Amino acid sequence: MAANGIHKLWGGRFRAGEEDLMEQFNNNFKDTHWLCDPDIEGSLAHVAMQVECGLLTEGEGAQLTEGLLGIQADVHSGALPLDDRYEDVHTFVEANLIDRLGEVGKKLHTARSRNDQVNTDMKLYVKRETAHVVELVEAFLQTLRKKADENPYIMPGYTHLQRAQVVTFKYHLMAYHGMLQRDRHRLQSALENMDLSPLGCGALAGTTHPIDRAFTAEKLGFAGVYDNFMDGVSDRDYQLEVLAAFSILMMHLSRLAEEMILWGTQEFGFVTLDDRYTTGSSIMPQKKNSDGAELIRGKTGRVYGDLLALLTVMKGLPLAYNKDMQEDKDLFHDGLETVLLSLTMMERMVATLTVHPEKMRRAVSKGFLNATEVADYLVAKGVPFRDAHGIVGQIVLYCEDRQTSIEELTLSELKQFCPAIEEDIYPYIDYENILHKGIKKEML
Repeated sequence: MAANGIHKLWGGRFRAGEEDLMEQFNNNFKDTHWLCDPDIEGSLAHVAMQVECGLLTEGEGAQLTEGLLGIQADVHSGALPLDDRYEDVHTFVEANLIDRLGEVGKKLHTARSRNDQVNTDMKLYVKRETAHVVELVEAFLQTLRKKADENPYIMPGYTHLQRAQVVTFKYHLMAYHGMLQRDRHRLQSALENMDLSPLGCGALAGTTHPIDRAFTAEKLGFAGVYDNFMDGVSDRDYQLEVLAAFSILMMHLSRLAEEMILWGTQEFGFVTLDDRYTTGSSIMPQKKNSDGAELIRGKTGRVYGDLLALLTVMKGLPLAYNKDMQEDKDLFHDGLETVLLSLTMMERMVATLTVHPEKMRRAVSKGFLNATEVADYLVAKGVPFRDAHGIVGQIVLYCEDRQTSIEELTLSELKQFCPAIEEDIYPYIDYENILHKGIKKEML
């Protein structure tokens, strides 16, 4: 019995209880209430297997099942408070089960360790929540596609944040669509890789009880079981793989957030973010700040930190289980919650985005975005590309000095740079026509 009145699952060989500081340091229940459902789900499968293998009678199995379901219902209704005095979620569930059922409640843990139990709980949680993130990614892909299709307007494409070539707003957004498709694939791949059940691996070397690991794996929706018990209890790479996919996903969201912030400034004016996802200034009444996008950009580093922290926790651990692994729960949960919020916020910002095609069109006309096409035109006239490149550079300098654009130059002005230039250059370098040439049609 601990000083707080809560039984420990491991206290038999100790003469003295934990000091309060150690108890506080060791306790992680307050941060893992969300594991209660997976823990009960895993225990229900374990009870069914115990009955099937003869470790429990039918009556005992029915009692334990009813007790576990009762605890779950009472937690959901609030009738059973999630008391932080318990060391962990396993202690909370088992102690309350024993309080309700008496001696039979003590049979729940037969042929199981907290080591395989906690990894089973986390596997169930990570599988479920990763599948949820995949659903959100799919919803965002649909929103990106819809917003792109609604806005096939020309705009400047950039390299080095300098105007480069003409593209369309649709094409620009669809670049992120491609990135998010790969993010979805990474998450789906992680789901396939993690689809093994740890339940039955015991502390590290299985159990001498006659159990059926395939039975519990099927009950819990896993495709199979671990071949190696030590691997089963010490594996956390499934969380690392998902956090790595989360980090890449957040990087993509952050890049889009950065562009939305830039596009929304008065200097660009390409888009306007909906008021619902912006905030103001406490001192400057005119301000409308892109705080939703800025928070996504800022929170990206937080997910990177969760990944790096868990990598650091795991990098020097000998097999099998070590208490260091307790840190995985906080880190994964934090990364997950950040991704869920960021994805939802970005989807809503894109869905409600107002696009200003006239501003983008004006930016196109001022950026010499048809310079590459002038070079291509000269190449088609037989001029070597390297010579064509130099000729167009001189044309651009001429335009800059006169504050005009290439398409506004007269034919005689253009011919002074290269006699091969004819009247047919104008339709060739028209911005709308450029997008209808060859492979560029894919931008439309």
